[in-house]
Amino acid sequence: MIQSIVKDLDFLSKISEPADERDAQVGQDLLDTLEANKQGCVGMAANMIGVLKRIIVFDNAGKPMLMYNPEIIRKADPYETEEGCLSIPGTRKTTRYRQIRVAFLNEQFKPRQKTFTAYTAQIIQHEIDHCNGILI
Repeated sequence: MIQSIVKDLDFLSKISEPADERDAQVGQDLLDTLEANKQGCVGMAANMIGVLKRIIVFDNAGKPMLMYNPEIIRKADPYETEEGCLSIPGTRKTTRYRQIRVAFLNEQFKPRQKTFTAYTAQIIQHEIDHCNGILI
C-alpha cells in the first residue's frame, strides 16, 4: 500500500531497529511507495514511511530492489557529492564511496552479499544513512 512520506526531522533522526519476517508488509509498502514517487525518488528507507525498521528499497538499474537489515561491509574510492531527499527539502554535501559491498536479507529473508558501484552505490549509502538516523 502506498504510504505518506514522513518529513519530521526528529523522527527521521532516530536509529531504526532490525527487521524480521513480520516486517514483510513494510517492505511491500516501501516498494509501492517508491513506485508511486518514482518521478522524484530513487530510493527509500522505512523511516520515510513512519516505520523505524532497517528496510530499504531502491532503483537498481531500472528494477526495484528490497533489502532487509542492509550493512555496508566494504567500501572503496571516496568522493564528494551533493544529494537531495524526498523527506528533507534542499540538497546537502556528503562523502560517498564509488564501490560498496552490502550484506543484507533479500525479499525471502535469505542472507546475501552483493557489490554495487556508481550511482546505485550512492543511493544505497543514502538509504542506509536513513536507517542509522543520519539526515542527508
